[in-house]
Amino acid sequence: MHRAAYLFLLSTMLIWGGNSVAGKLAVGHVSPMTLVFLRWVMAVLILLPIGWRPLRQDWPKVRRHWLLLAGLGACGFTIFNVIFYTALNYTTAINVSIEQAAIPVVIILANFVLFRLRVRPPQIVGVALTIVGVAVTASHGELGQLLKLQLNFGDAIMLVAVLCYSLYSVGLRLRPAIRWQSLMLALSLAALLASVPFFVWEVVAGRVIAPDGRGWAVALYTALGASVISQVFYIRGNELIGANRAGLFINLVPIFGTLLSVLIVGEQFQLYQGLALVLVLGGIALAEYSGRKHS
Repeated sequence: MHRAAYLFLLSTMLIWGGNSVAGKLAVGHVSPMTLVFLRWVMAVLILLPIGWRPLRQDWPKVRRHWLLLAGLGACGFTIFNVIFYTALNYTTAINVSIEQAAIPVVIILANFVLFRLRVRPPQIVGVALTIVGVAVTASHGELGQLLKLQLNFGDAIMLVAVLCYSLYSVGLRLRPAIRWQSLMLALSLAALLASVPFFVWEVVAGRVIAPDGRGWAVALYTALGASVISQVFYIRGNELIGANRAGLFINLVPIFGTLLSVLIVGEQFQLYQGLALVLVLGGIALAEYSGRKHS
């Protein structure tokens, strides 16, 4: 069970790391809100053939829990990404990476407040190690640079994004017992509906960049990889080992994103990137050892 969860979660974080590279490649080829809208249009089209019949069969349960499912889809799938893209217009990538590293901490706190789930000291140390690893990556190995960071509007709204995804992760615990196809289609439909106002705003504001060839390729990757496959894997990993332990893997995203930039974009590999990977994987291993031992 644990090995399957690790495989699902590592695959998820690798795809999400690739999503950050795709975001870089999308600049100037498709505008942010258009990309968010298109990824969920395409995700729904991908999921409809495999999810429509299960959704009809599960409809009584889906209808009873529609508000929860709509909130999960809108909060975890759309609002997080909208705020993430918006925050990058006001603050630095370093700030966003550091703030995103708070997601596992918020998940742990939310699980304690809502469900009285406790963590052990080794798990706390593991979380701290992963945060240090993210800090090493974000600062390009110069941790002293973090003391020069200035907080602004972008950082404030990024904290809202962190809260959104944390609540989504914790809220998966409350999802109804329905088929995964039904769950993903319902969440994706909610995400699509939630993305419409942001897309309309971008159109009205005259900020739309219609996708060209690269833009469509990025949209397809985000739809199939980041919106469908990885979300199925994350939900399954969350189901197998719980949100506290699954959420810790999220701190691999900036590490994988940096390493994929080396492979895909041609950035130069640096020693600090290897150190960051060791810190994050070591933190996860320590937290997982403690979590398995007392689960």
